[in-house]
Amino acid sequence: MPLSKPTTRNHLHSRDIQCRGFKRDDGLWDIEGSIIDTKTYSFDNIDRGGVSAGEPVHHMEIRLTLDDDLVIHAAEAVTEAGPYTICGNITQTFERLKGLTIGAGWRKEVMRLMGGVAGCTHLRDLLMGPLAVTAMQTVMAVRERCHSADETTKSPIIDSCHAYASDGQIVQRQWPQHHVRKKT
Repeated sequence: MPLSKPTTRNHLHSRDIQCRGFKRDDGLWDIEGSIIDTKTYSFDNIDRGGVSAGEPVHHMEIRLTLDDDLVIHAAEAVTEAGPYTICGNITQTFERLKGLTIGAGWRKEVMRLMGGVAGCTHLRDLLMGPLAVTAMQTVMAVRERCHSADETTKSPIIDSCHAYASDGQIVQRQWPQHHVRKKT
């Protein structure tokens, strides 16, 4: 069912996020994401001499290289466009992510390493949300297919959201050995 019909309004801002997952020939994974913010109007900007309607206010990209366990082997980021000339200076902090694992505690670790003035809000949000989810959906889907014969290992997707509740119908159907009865 679609959203309800909106009231009359004027489009002012767009944020486009695109993420992609790749299996590399060396057995590792590359997860890439980009974020592009545009306005429907032109505005003054001291650092850039103005920003025209439709021109990216933000255009930033990230690449993470991971192994099968979602451990980061390499991380890089670039700022193609930002509102200030210094915006791209923070991208070298992405090297700090090497050795971290995307999983439990991921957001907390990213905030510890890149929170506040130690990072960029837009790159950090892309990293913690859409890019991490893309990594999980890319790597875990392949791992699930490879390990589906091992029925003793509980899939990490179980209890990750309401659809995969260990006491729900999806788990009962797909992983009956890990289904638990609802508590009454």
